[in-house]
Amino acid sequence: MHANQLETQLHLWPNLQGGKATLINLSENHTFRIDMPDDSKHIIRVHRPNYQTFAAINSELMWLEALKNDTDLNLITPLAGINNKLVQQVKTIGGNISHAVRFAFEKGQEADHEKDEHLFSDLGRFAAICHNHAQKWELPKYFSRPIWNDSAILDRDGLWGDWRSAPNVDGEVREVLEQLDFRLREQLKEYGTCSKHFGLIHADMRLANILVHKNTSRLIDFDDCGFGWFAYDFAAAISFFEDSKKIPFLKEKWLGAYRKYREFSAADETMMDTLIMLRRMALLAWIGSHNETDLAKSLQGGFAKNSAILAKNYLNGALYI
Repeated sequence: MHANQLETQLHLWPNLQGGKATLINLSENHTFRIDMPDDSKHIIRVHRPNYQTFAAINSELMWLEALKNDTDLNLITPLAGINNKLVQQVKTIGGNISHAVRFAFEKGQEADHEKDEHLFSDLGRFAAICHNHAQKWELPKYFSRPIWNDSAILDRDGLWGDWRSAPNVDGEVREVLEQLDFRLREQLKEYGTCSKHFGLIHADMRLANILVHKNTSRLIDFDDCGFGWFAYDFAAAISFFEDSKKIPFLKEKWLGAYRKYREFSAADETMMDTLIMLRRMALLAWIGSHNETDLAKSLQGGFAKNSAILAKNYLNGALYI
């Protein structure tokens, strides 16, 4: 969606007419900052067509609201349109319709894994609090969110596409990743989906989704939240740099904080490498199906090859040597 298209539809929200829209992020969705003549700022997220349904977006916002009411987490605040509904519909290129949500603008800078390693403690705390809440929260009627299990990620019609269609998945790389695919399904079937380690998760809880302002961290972007293994939230935390030598150190920081708020068994810890590789396969599929984004373009070159190297390590029994 182009910024000028959104500007013609800002009347859908109170007091936004006359605002200037600037695209600040293109990943799964288009995220725009709206600058007003009085210097106030606002955020509007325009959803990728045919990704999340109206019911799923409403369900995301239900959990977000419940977390804001029931916990002390610093979170983003969705704001209703002039019709008092949180989810609006906007026209995009070619007259297509997309869902859109307005959020209150929050001050802060996006955290970075290279300079903000200490924030992995915050990620562990955020995850534990979210998981505790998810286990106790009674799901509202008609609640609908994706299930991030092995089938949803590894099947040819996966939520983020088919990893086999990603760039440079051929030859020996393809062979190794096929072996990995089989092993992951095998391990996760044995692990199972007991409610002690499987439930509602953020599913994209990484530093890129943390805003830092005056030593305060705020968790944003629940767009991928759904049902999955709780340890998957650590796997998501190291997205795109799973091959870093710092991962064991970051894992310890995450676990140390997590265990202050919630039990994480030795069996759960043993499964973390499996879920790291499951997430890596999800990202490989994402790169193939989102090649219009700058992030996907920047990663296409060696991502499949490096994934195969990680897969060999994992299959040989030691993901991090």
